[in-house]
Amino acid sequence: MMKTLLVRGMLAGLIAGVLAFGFAYAFGEPSVNAAIGLEESGGHAHSHDASAPPAHEHEELVTRDIQSTLGLLTGVLVYGVAIGGLLSLAFAFAQGRLGSLRPRVTALLLTAGAFTVVFLVPFLKYPANPPAVGQAGTIGSRTELYFGFVAVSLLVGIFATVFGRKLADRLGAWNGFLLAAAGYVVVIGVVAWLMPAVDEVPTAFPASTLWSFRTASVGTQATLWLALGLTFGAFAEKALTKKTAVAV
Repeated sequence: MMKTLLVRGMLAGLIAGVLAFGFAYAFGEPSVNAAIGLEESGGHAHSHDASAPPAHEHEELVTRDIQSTLGLLTGVLVYGVAIGGLLSLAFAFAQGRLGSLRPRVTALLLTAGAFTVVFLVPFLKYPANPPAVGQAGTIGSRTELYFGFVAVSLLVGIFATVFGRKLADRLGAWNGFLLAAAGYVVVIGVVAWLMPAVDEVPTAFPASTLWSFRTASVGTQATLWLALGLTFGAFAEKALTKKTAVAV
C-alpha cells in the first residue's frame, strides 16, 4: 500500500504541476517579461554597480523562450512530483491518526497545512521578487534566510500538529486545534521578528509589476497545492476503498 500511495502521490503531483504551469505561464510570465525589460534597459541592474557590464552584453546560454516554456514546465513538474511523493508519505502516517476522516479530507487537510507552513508563511516574511529586484551580492544570504525560515516554519508546524493531537484527546478536537494554531502563530511570529528583514526593491520599480508577480507566485502555488490535494485525495480514497473491499 505504501508503494501504491507513493506512485499515486507522484502522479497527482505531475497532474498538479501541469495545471500550475498553465497558471504560471498565463499570469506570471507577463510580469517576468516586464521586469526583464526594465533590467535590460539599465534602470534596475541587480548589482547596482556602475562598473558591471549591461545585462544585454552577457552571453545568453538559454533563450528566454525556452526558459518561459520548457524550462518553466520542467521545473514545475519536478517540484510537483517531489511534493506529491512527500505528501503521500505524510498521508500514510496521518491517515487514521487524525480521527475517523475520509482519505479525501485527510489529504486536503495535509495539503492545506503544508501550503500554509511551507509556502505562505515564509512568503509573508520573504516574498518572491521578479528579475531586476535584489542585489547580486546578497543572493546567497537571501537564499539562506528564506530556506532557514521555511525549515523553522516546518518544524514548528510539525510540533504544533503533534501537541495539537494530544490536546485534542484532553480538550476536544476544536480546542486542541485552536491552541495548536495559536502556539504556531506565536512562535513563528517571534522567529519572524528576530530574523532580519530584506528589502531591496528599487524605489523606482513599478509597483504594479511587483504586485502582479507576487500575486501570480501565490496563485501558482495555490493552484499546485489545491490540485494536488484534490487529485491525491481521490486516488488515495480509491486505493484504500479497494484494499478494504479485498480484505472483506
